[in-house]
Amino acid sequence: MKVQTLSISNFKTHKGVSYDSIELHYHQFGQAIGNAPVVLVNHSLTGDSIVCGEKGWWNEIIGEGQTIDTNHYTILAFNIPGNGMLGQTFSSPKDFHAGDVAALFLVGLKVLGITNLFALIGGSIGGGIAWEMAALAPKLTRFLIPVAADWKANDWIIANTFLQKRILENSKNPLEDARIHAMLTYRTPKSFDYRFGRTLNEESGIYNIESWLLHHGKKLASRFSLEAYLMMNHLLSSINIERSGRTAVQIILYTVWTIIVSIIPVFGITGELRLTIVGAILVFLIGITMLYYAFQLFKKMTAKAARQLMLASVLYITIIQIVYVLDKFIR
Repeated sequence: MKVQTLSISNFKTHKGVSYDSIELHYHQFGQAIGNAPVVLVNHSLTGDSIVCGEKGWWNEIIGEGQTIDTNHYTILAFNIPGNGMLGQTFSSPKDFHAGDVAALFLVGLKVLGITNLFALIGGSIGGGIAWEMAALAPKLTRFLIPVAADWKANDWIIANTFLQKRILENSKNPLEDARIHAMLTYRTPKSFDYRFGRTLNEESGIYNIESWLLHHGKKLASRFSLEAYLMMNHLLSSINIERSGRTAVQIILYTVWTIIVSIIPVFGITGELRLTIVGAILVFLIGITMLYYAFQLFKKMTAKAARQLMLASVLYITIIQIVYVLDKFIR
């Protein structure tokens, strides 16, 4: 199956960088579009859109009679732009983040006339992009299946991609050395002990774990480019479905609603639960304080701002209960 290409015109990244055209390379397997449920598979960091067939990297799962049966489904796989497919790379990886790739994939589906998916699957960075797609288009897919992927790059990922970038930029053998480091993050220390058990490779005179790491380093270097690795590594570190502050906006709206609900008893429409004008003013002013911290979270999106809002929320609930009790005695 040959790689196919869509040309996405006039694409602007979240940072505001405009591209007249971006080529989106993809493979299609199984049934024709429109004749069967569609499964979209997002590839891993050093993978590509060849998910099944002679050189498919997911043949154990996708194919005739497999879990994702090509006799029953239309299987699509887009290449992450810049992964080196057909020589495509970008000189400025920071122009993009994982959400931009998700947006490109959504445009690609639209161009192909696909409005919904049976399943959206992705491993590693592909799973992160699947999360990003689901956040941008919540009704897109019936089943969302991220594998070994979170909706955000946590500190462990950020730290390792930081080290990967340092290796890629400073090593004499950047691809080999970066891959060797990456292989160490795919297994636990106990699994290494179980597999290799401090055994020696008699031919090379080094430990088998060292021989294994060198093999994978050279294997990747023979098929991947430095530019592509830099791009994929950057995108992995950028996964975050909350970057646009969607959750913080929801918190602001919930805070406003909480304030409104808290002062409704002043209008005498809540039965025995009542509040004087003085009490309502106090509740409102306390609520404004909590709203201030909600806006701070929206602006800063930091752990400190989140903790401050949490503390303000706890104090708000406690104080308005006291206000209601005192207000009852004042009446």
